[in-house]
Amino acid sequence: MENRSFSIVIPARNEAEGLRYLLPAVVAVLPGAEVIVVDDGSTDDTRDTCANFPVRVIAHPYPMGNGAAVKSGARAAKGEVLIFMDADGQHKPEDIAALLEKFHEGYDMVVGARTAGSQAGFHRAVANDFFSRFATWMVQQRVADLTSGFRVVRADKFRKFLYLLPNGFSYPTTITMSFFRAGFSVAYVPIHTPRRASGRSHVRPLRDGVRFLLIIIKVGTLYSPQKLFIPVSAGFFWTGLCYYLYTYLTSGRFTNMSALLFISAILTFLIGIVSEQVSALHYKGIDDEREH
Repeated sequence: MENRSFSIVIPARNEAEGLRYLLPAVVAVLPGAEVIVVDDGSTDDTRDTCANFPVRVIAHPYPMGNGAAVKSGARAAKGEVLIFMDADGQHKPEDIAALLEKFHEGYDMVVGARTAGSQAGFHRAVANDFFSRFATWMVQQRVADLTSGFRVVRADKFRKFLYLLPNGFSYPTTITMSFFRAGFSVAYVPIHTPRRASGRSHVRPLRDGVRFLLIIIKVGTLYSPQKLFIPVSAGFFWTGLCYYLYTYLTSGRFTNMSALLFISAILTFLIGIVSEQVSALHYKGIDDEREH
């Protein structure tokens, strides 16, 4: 596959210093490939820095989010294969070759899985490990890194899910689970990502903590809601049953708490059924295409 078939999409917000080192290395690794920098409302000299290199710049008038930048780049890209990487220097251009080698084995998406010691902080490492283990249980296949933004993917298949992708930082989770649910092949290649050499992260623990917790719900609802809601429903049911037996044996009565737990179990189960149907609608068009 010729280099012009590849489009490298780099979302950037106030990453001028990182781009000064990243862009020449990217151009050298894949000469002739389309390089798109999506300037997400930067207030530094990000655009002026890009002007020194043979790259295409797409500018957002104000910060719209990392996911929004990724979507803008994916829509504008001309290549058949998209390569996504961060602008802060944590993703090394020399790792692109390893991802492409795996991709050429026939996978629809290949993700750079961060090895031990690659995370920006202990709390992020623990969170990512938990998310990845939960996703592995959901899809019954190994998910080595659920939240990595360094990936190679077929452009036509990636664009099928643009409407599902959020504008924030959880787009990797959404696209990964969407690929698994649609039956597309996903592989992982271990990479090491150093800590940021410059600039500062736009992830805020307090602001984004709740969003990352919602990743768990998103993983379940995007892939198989019943696998998430049935255990919760069963937990309410057995808690209600045990509490009922306890109150019946100790005071000979059926309490309001037991009734509330039983009702919660039923409602959670019904919500799971509805969510399963809603989830299936997201992939109806894709399933129809695969049948034809």
